[in-house]
Amino acid sequence: MVKAVENPRFRLVEGDLSNSDMARKALADCNLIFHMAADPEVQIGSENPLTHFQQNLVTTFNLLEAIRVRKIPTKLVFASTSTVYGEPSLIPTPENYAPLLPISTYGATKLGCEALLASYSQLLPLQVVIFRFANVVGRRTKHGVLYDFIRKLQKNPAELEVLGDGTQTKSYLHIDDCVDAFLKVLDNTFWNKDVDIYNIGTEDKTNVLEIARIIMEAMGLGKVAVRTVPGPGGRGWVGDVKTMQLDISKVKKLGWKPRMSSDEAVRVAAQQLVQELSAWT
Repeated sequence: MVKAVENPRFRLVEGDLSNSDMARKALADCNLIFHMAADPEVQIGSENPLTHFQQNLVTTFNLLEAIRVRKIPTKLVFASTSTVYGEPSLIPTPENYAPLLPISTYGATKLGCEALLASYSQLLPLQVVIFRFANVVGRRTKHGVLYDFIRKLQKNPAELEVLGDGTQTKSYLHIDDCVDAFLKVLDNTFWNKDVDIYNIGTEDKTNVLEIARIIMEAMGLGKVAVRTVPGPGGRGWVGDVKTMQLDISKVKKLGWKPRMSSDEAVRVAAQQLVQELSAWT
């Protein structure tokens, strides 16, 4: 496979979206933007909410301002999150669920970004597609439950600390399926509105204790003592959504669906990460 940097049509710009001037220069005359820049660590919100505000909301504002001053017709795909739903009473949760009441500053700032994008689509020649993703797992991950468990078990293969009571149950999407969704949005069928929203996830879910079992299997470990550390309501931390599964029927009608279930995504990602992290150690 040819690396992107070897393609003559590829241009890498290293910078920070918190720098407005850099954002404007980086965009140049680009008319299709995939906006994925954010701080994805939900836990940090209870300790330093300003991080999410600056890295999620302010950077999105800077990007939109860079688009505004160009006055070029633009299409933008935004990587949002299932956390904008908060703790919904309807599972699986459809895109039109309301009210949206996030329980973390991560979810709140992502929802704020969605609102900014919607408003700018009325100010500018701008169309927006919002993807609300389930938990994405896969190679090269440096945060999240899989990475956390593997690192802990590398340090102590006899015991695993699990934040929460272990019953947290969510959907997990493999990065390959995530990339396929981004590529699918190149179809014109996604661009019939100023703003459109699609859930991107799996049609099932799995719990934290099952993830721990899959990771132990991937690492070839025998008996491991699992010690749960329940937070409020059995959560792993303040802002941790206990149960999440997205209704993906809307995007399936346009031809996208995941190739892996949640358990399959976790199993493949665990194998990939165990190999990578063992090499990095």
